[in-house]
Amino acid sequence: MPTPSRTPAPMSGADILVESLIRHGVEVVFAYPGGASMPIHQSLTRVQDRLRTILPRHEQGGGFMAHGYSRTTGKAGVCMSTSGPGATNFVTCIADAKMDSIPLIAVTGQVSTKVLGNDAFQETPMVEICRGITKHHYLLTRVEDVARVMREAFHVATTGRPGPVLIDVCKDVQTGATVPDWDAPMDLPGYRPLRVAGRAELEPVVAAIRGSKKPFIYAGGGVTHAGAAAELKELAELTGIPVGLTLHGLGNFPADHYLCLQMLGMHGTVYSNYAINEADLLLALGVRFDDRVTGKLSEFAKHGRIVHVDIDSSEIHKNKFAHVPVHGDVKAAIRDLNAILKEDANADLVGGGRYADWMRQIDAWREAEPLRAADAPNAILPQYAIKRLYEILRDRGQLDKTIVSTGVGQHQMWAAQFFHFNRPRKWVTSGGLGTMGFGLPAAIGCKVAFPDHLCIDIDGDGSFLMNVQELATAYAEKIPAKVLLLNNQHLGMVMQWEDRFFASNRAHTYLGAGPDHAPYPDFERIAEGFGVKARSIAAKDDLDAALIEMIESPGPFVLNVHVPHQEHVLPMIPAGMTVKDIIKA
Repeated sequence: MPTPSRTPAPMSGADILVESLIRHGVEVVFAYPGGASMPIHQSLTRVQDRLRTILPRHEQGGGFMAHGYSRTTGKAGVCMSTSGPGATNFVTCIADAKMDSIPLIAVTGQVSTKVLGNDAFQETPMVEICRGITKHHYLLTRVEDVARVMREAFHVATTGRPGPVLIDVCKDVQTGATVPDWDAPMDLPGYRPLRVAGRAELEPVVAAIRGSKKPFIYAGGGVTHAGAAAELKELAELTGIPVGLTLHGLGNFPADHYLCLQMLGMHGTVYSNYAINEADLLLALGVRFDDRVTGKLSEFAKHGRIVHVDIDSSEIHKNKFAHVPVHGDVKAAIRDLNAILKEDANADLVGGGRYADWMRQIDAWREAEPLRAADAPNAILPQYAIKRLYEILRDRGQLDKTIVSTGVGQHQMWAAQFFHFNRPRKWVTSGGLGTMGFGLPAAIGCKVAFPDHLCIDIDGDGSFLMNVQELATAYAEKIPAKVLLLNNQHLGMVMQWEDRFFASNRAHTYLGAGPDHAPYPDFERIAEGFGVKARSIAAKDDLDAALIEMIESPGPFVLNVHVPHQEHVLPMIPAGMTVKDIIKA
């Protein structure tokens, strides 16, 4: 007799959601519980052998841990909260993910469907709040939709231009039950994220290269998201075209390569900004012509033709007109462009000899205006501290297994300038939104993603204080993230602008607690209160030994380095200005 088929057992909405995470390859979630999300957390306890749950000490901390995980792996990071204030604490994380094109799944609890719209306890309209800062969003009011919505959410977050997806789940949906349809078709009419540019779109790029005498490659975060670093390197080496990188482009082209002109823009190198200003052809790959790069738009790259390659068609022509627009996947576009360049008919374009005069000019700029690492006889200047960290790790052979995150401010720009990256996804920072407090939780997420890597948050005291509570997560979860804290007792970047544009009038940028300017707060005692080892130094002679102690410490570590507050990040192109207005000293 044939064995009768068994009818699948109904599952709760919470169990379906958690099982969906596992089926989509999720290894870890960063989740803080509350009344409206308790059923999901109960489900999480039943799958601890398949899915790790990390408890942050603040929802924003959990959201930025998910950022660190996602930005280093390329996978969707997952964070969870309860409704109301727990959910609204995700708003900054979601906005940050939208600005930097990060695949993030934010799951928030919501009140039951029967009281939706009644201002029930801890009810907030998260979909309405986040409508402008998500790539897509859902309010789940039916348990039958959970499996399909989860499938759609991962698809939307990780395809095309990546971005955040919000899933707001009513509590009665979490407790309700149904037999899930794991293969339910997605309902995403009009969403066609995958496009590969054809040869007809790439031939004009080849023609533009042929007609150019001073070309420049401007590469951004889209290269990271496309996984196109190898293709970019091949393009530059085939043609001999120099490469400048955005803040999020760092690592996509080796910093130690002759053709690398390092970071461009407001705090980029003088020579990269000179080069992009004089170029007669700009190959813009996976960029959005952000104001921190362009300055005054009408004056930016006005001497040449612009080729713009991007997966997001809405970015093409948005800020700068593209003479040669190429809508498609950046990796495929550069790969296919390289293939065309290798054809016999284009042999005159390869080898780099075409641009000898151009490179001689760039070399002259490089020699005349290098990035200068400041120094002082006794004090530890922040640039010097970062430079020594890089040099020590380089000399120890640890760079390939080091990931650097940052907060936002002067320390972030100095890290971009003086810590060199030769591989993608080793540099994790908040760019478009510029969120202070990002560095520590992001470093924790990085370390969870890559337990065998050294994960260091280069931070400032103002930024560090905004999510300092996540030291407790690092200690309790045994996550040995490190913090190099450059403590200048001020909101350094705002102070720099005060010095440059407001006659040094201090408008609430001093973070100390008294006129004697004694160090405050005591970060060493704070860290030790969380169970985290810490050390404070101020003398230059102590720096190397302290950095090595931080590197070699088996657990989380905070190295509190007292630095003078008078330093400025240079060079600097003031906002809305041009290369002609660059400040060098």
